Amino acid sequence: MACERTPLFPDYPHFLHGGDYNPDQWLHRPDILDEDMRLAQLAGCNAFSVGIFAWTALEPEPGVYTMDWLAETLDRLEANGRKAFLATPSGSKPAWLAQAHPEVCRVSSQGLRDPWRSRHNHCPTSPVYRERVAAIDTELARRFGAHPAVLGWHLSNEYNGACHCELCLAAFRDWLKQRYGDLETLNRAWWSAFWNHTITDWDQITAVDSSVDTLQLDWLRFVTHQTCDFMRHELASVRAHSSLPATTNLMGFFPTLDYWRLCEQLDFVSNDAYPLLH
Repeated sequence: MACERTPLFPDYPHFLHGGDYNPDQWLHRPDILDEDMRLAQLAGCNAFSVGIFAWTALEPEPGVYTMDWLAETLDRLEANGRKAFLATPSGSKPAWLAQAHPEVCRVSSQGLRDPWRSRHNHCPTSPVYRERVAAIDTELARRFGAHPAVLGWHLSNEYNGACHCELCLAAFRDWLKQRYGDLETLNRAWWSAFWNHTITDWDQITAVDSSVDTLQLDWLRFVTHQTCDFMRHELASVRAHSSLPATTNLMGFFPTLDYWRLCEQLDFVSNDAYPLLH
């Protein structure tokens, strides 16, 4: 018996071919942006992920949105018969946010607060970070959720990593309370009497004791739980103004997140490909 499948993009029945596109890095060179469209035509590229690391270009200071360049980009793509997956920019926070609210930066397993650097180093539990992410995600969805060039949402970028701040540890302990109910059950499940690791108070629990295997397993389960919760927070923000399908870029058999749990939240699955071209 044949299986009927509803196409994700019924109004654009084409094989999608493209990649990440970062016009925000070349706004000072409109000639390059014009050339991009010519080269896309030659390469047969018809779909792009746009805005992945563009938070400061979209919001250079709190609540001040500069999105005209994105509108022009989407208009240009549509005029050239190309489509976009519009990204939420939470994968790389702006310097102004880390400067004003250092608590949005992750704490390492050694208890050190990360400086503003690189990417993927935000605290997923931070109320401040969630508030700022919701604000810009909502603004993006409100302005561009119905733009004809936009096929769907690209949530953040390569969700990964963990934070050991007090907010995350408190959330971890609450998660453990819901999972085990009481410390006796937890200690039995963890076999914590081994090497005298019995827990007598919830506040004694951290995630850095590598000698208790089940603790480490539960920590990874919690990290997946918290990552999914953060991703649902982003989904709720964009879906308040847009019904387009949403995905995020997964990374093969990534070892520290349970991708099955993430995929339950998504409309379709995406996977990063890093061919060793050299």
